Amino acid sequence: MSTTQTNKIEIIKAPTSKINEVDFENLSFGAVFTDHLFECDFKDGKWQKPVIKPYAPFLLDPSSRVFHYGQAIFEGMKAYKDEDDAIWLFRPDENYKRFNKSAVRMAMQEVPEDIFMNGLKELLKLDQAWIKRGKGNSMYIRPFMIATGTGVIANPSDNYKFMIILSPVSAYYAGEVKVLIAEHYSRAANGGIGAAKAAGNYAAQFYPTSLANKQGFQQVIWTDDATHTKLEEAGTMNVFFRINDTLFTAPVSERILDGVTRKTLIDLAKSEGINVDVRPVLVSELVEASKNGTLKEIFGAGTAAVVSPISGFSYQDVYHELPKNENSIALKLKDKLTNIQNKLAEDPFGWTVKV
Repeated sequence: MSTTQTNKIEIIKAPTSKINEVDFENLSFGAVFTDHLFECDFKDGKWQKPVIKPYAPFLLDPSSRVFHYGQAIFEGMKAYKDEDDAIWLFRPDENYKRFNKSAVRMAMQEVPEDIFMNGLKELLKLDQAWIKRGKGNSMYIRPFMIATGTGVIANPSDNYKFMIILSPVSAYYAGEVKVLIAEHYSRAANGGIGAAKAAGNYAAQFYPTSLANKQGFQQVIWTDDATHTKLEEAGTMNVFFRINDTLFTAPVSERILDGVTRKTLIDLAKSEGINVDVRPVLVSELVEASKNGTLKEIFGAGTAAVVSPISGFSYQDVYHELPKNENSIALKLKDKLTNIQNKLAEDPFGWTVKV
């Protein structure tokens, strides 16, 4: 292994690369990781020297607070390579701000911007051969932080480990997605941690989603915890509803994640002259729109799939099939967004950042 210093980051290079072992034509999302990772520890009241080193398992004390009290947060981002092999990030400032918003809500240490951004960029440069050109190809980026302080007393940790790992991904095809509207389970509650990308939020979804899977549905559209009358998110994504030619989506709140793809699609839709109405959407509205034929589309929005069209939904044991749409707003917005991300179109919004 060779060791160098770059921007105050220690870089320990892997002696060999495993890139030639990877079938880039048949990637499973988030299953393959690059040669290196970024790591920086917070201990003794300060951030330690960051390091990029070979991707490998690491040891934790059995009493680490992450295991006992769930202090764990993460982000999901992507990097893209243009036709000139330049690497681009998409709105990384939004992910950075949300990461620290999650840290504050979980009583964790905030990560300095230079550690987050410099670590991310240097890691991408080191493993840039793993980023493949072409629309649909990208590098999925997973920054995360866990509590590493020891002891089983129910207090916030005093030590943390911040890491970034990279996973090459290709075009995401979810197939036909049918959803079940939740009537009992909720993703989050007022006063809770729904607006944070906390690991526990996702763990809590697994059980009700598995029940929906057994009924033949791929995802759940979550409803509000108090009345179960308001539509909130679809699976792990924000959700949009097209009624006639207006897009509706719920406002962000303590219960709903401030999705980067969500806010991007809203801005893109408005720039295209599409009417967007950000307000609480009732289950009864959706059912009525389906019955009278004004419901045209439902789609999820998130980093992984970008846009995930939904073919139908079930509520109170009644299934509602959505019409086939030749003029899909979802697919139009997805195409415009991915063209910007891949530098195949101009970026009038200033969203893309060169590494």
